[in-house]
Amino acid sequence: MIKFIKITLKGLAIFILSIALIYLFFSIKWRLEASRDYALFGLEAPRLKINNKVYRDLNKNGKLDTYENPEAQIEDRVEDLISQMNPYEKAGAIFIDMIGVNADGTPMEFPSFSDPFSFLMETSSVQIAKKKMNHFNIRASHPKEKMVEWQNAIQKMGERSRLGIPITIASDPRHGVPTQLGASIHTPYFSSWPSALGMGAINDSLLVQDFGAIVREEYKALGIRVALGPMADTSTEPRWFRIDGTFGENSDVNSRLVSAYIRGLQGDSLGVGSVAAMVKHFPGGGTPENGKDTHFPPGIQIFEEANFEEHLKPFIAAFDAKTASVMPFYSIAKGITTEEVGASYNKEIITGMLRERLGFEGIICTDWAIISDKKVMGILFKPASAHGVEHLNTDERIIKIIDAGVDMIGGESLSEELVELILKGKIEEKRIDQSLKRIMRQKFQLGLFDNPYLSEESTNILGNKISIEKGKQAQRKALVLLKNDKSILPLKPQTKIYLHGFDTKKVKNAEVTSLEKADVIIAKVDTPQWGGEKAGSVMELLFSGERLDFPEEELDILIPLLKTKPTILVANLKRPTVLSQLEPFSKAIVADFDVSEDIIFELILGGFNPSGNLPIQLPSSMKSVLNQKEDLAFDLEKPLYDYGHGLRLKNLDK
Repeated sequence: MIKFIKITLKGLAIFILSIALIYLFFSIKWRLEASRDYALFGLEAPRLKINNKVYRDLNKNGKLDTYENPEAQIEDRVEDLISQMNPYEKAGAIFIDMIGVNADGTPMEFPSFSDPFSFLMETSSVQIAKKKMNHFNIRASHPKEKMVEWQNAIQKMGERSRLGIPITIASDPRHGVPTQLGASIHTPYFSSWPSALGMGAINDSLLVQDFGAIVREEYKALGIRVALGPMADTSTEPRWFRIDGTFGENSDVNSRLVSAYIRGLQGDSLGVGSVAAMVKHFPGGGTPENGKDTHFPPGIQIFEEANFEEHLKPFIAAFDAKTASVMPFYSIAKGITTEEVGASYNKEIITGMLRERLGFEGIICTDWAIISDKKVMGILFKPASAHGVEHLNTDERIIKIIDAGVDMIGGESLSEELVELILKGKIEEKRIDQSLKRIMRQKFQLGLFDNPYLSEESTNILGNKISIEKGKQAQRKALVLLKNDKSILPLKPQTKIYLHGFDTKKVKNAEVTSLEKADVIIAKVDTPQWGGEKAGSVMELLFSGERLDFPEEELDILIPLLKTKPTILVANLKRPTVLSQLEPFSKAIVADFDVSEDIIFELILGGFNPSGNLPIQLPSSMKSVLNQKEDLAFDLEKPLYDYGHGLRLKNLDK
């Protein structure tokens, strides 16, 4: 045994030393590359004083060019800029990818174990100086002062490029309550709101527009000028992993709320005060075959012709609201086009449907990483979502995407490959210019060419008490009371409570005790996430979720517990969860859409009357889920709780 322990410890020591040496090697390599790439930067833009006005000489030529002049017409500025761009700069502007943010507010020049996503990213200087890129999305959530420092530092890098093209920063949602890693990025100094599905439970377009306006101001405080959303998908397939990012399964409700959110973000038209919306996932990602998320093969959306138009409705509403950008889904759209390839490769969808049929004139940007595999130190994190074009190489995939009519390519930094295709005549430069007009027009509309920098006072808007309270009110309105047997809710004062699944530190104004002494149990459960045992990558394992019922081992813990005392069940619904096995043992059930635990207890203790209604059907069994159609709303057989269900407290004296 002692010999085995020694061998094990020796092996572990060798493994740790190997990792340390590999990291040391790459650290030296990254630093040398950063030094080389920084040498590619030019000078900061001088200031020109003309008729007592000061202008930024972005191309450093000593005169005021049209694109540098805020008083010139935007279309003239766009034409002048593109005429001065070389093929390398044009190619760089076509891509948007993740960029790292160091905790000290400096641009990331080598990965850090404190930020696992940094190992998926190239260094900032490689992307900006070498690859000529000027569009990025960020996942960092460092202290606000450091985020402002980083924003200004990265804009200074853009200013030092040959033409001084400013950097556009995009982000996934940041206003959720949960702190764990996911599609939403927890940002503690932003106001906190329920999930999009919770906003669907409220179904108030004025509130959603207010939400969009608050998001706009809080994003701008950090220099975020593009929102990667809203999701206009109508979630008719219950197993889909991303349902909580949608407003639910009613396309008419979705249409109103999507439109309201975009108007909140952008205003009546895109301008200096706007955050540009990128509505997704066109033409409707809520119908994945067998519920399998289409980040991964085979990547198929199921549509019957009669149901397709329902899924298209929220996108038409987004276009009416003048959304600045649109993101197609990853998937092969079964039943609506003749060519079976992912949407961004599909000319029938991009040019035929988006441009010609619907007349969309804004930016079309692919979803992330549809060309290249994403690996971390040799381990596959996410395979390329190149559905239907797996046989094509990198160059052929780029050519097909551009030919389909796409403007921007997300989650990729392949500008060197694109410029070679331009120089070899495989992609016409004038075709790239068509996309650049849309891309650069948006930068000018947002005012980035005139002043992309943030002042120290920019973050003063954060912590606004009115915004914080509106977020809390939305959380209260999002809670849905599904069951209240014998009016057990609200609990009487001094009721002794045993908690299961809650963070006890967040529970206030309740007498928490042991199970033996408790009068009632309050148990919280999350939507089950299992059934993805055959995942082919790290990300697919994280996104697994074929099943919606609870595994036996979890039921073996929950059911005996719930039998011991009267129970209030709180179900955090990321997807339509099968609650049938827990429902008989629950006196009350509350549907939670990522609401903070203290607000959940406000409801339970009678602090307010719930007003939310289910934005989805809740299935009675997995059999009913398997028997429904992926693209048809409201078709679960005998749902446990139907769409629109929501009770009110009858004995609340408030």
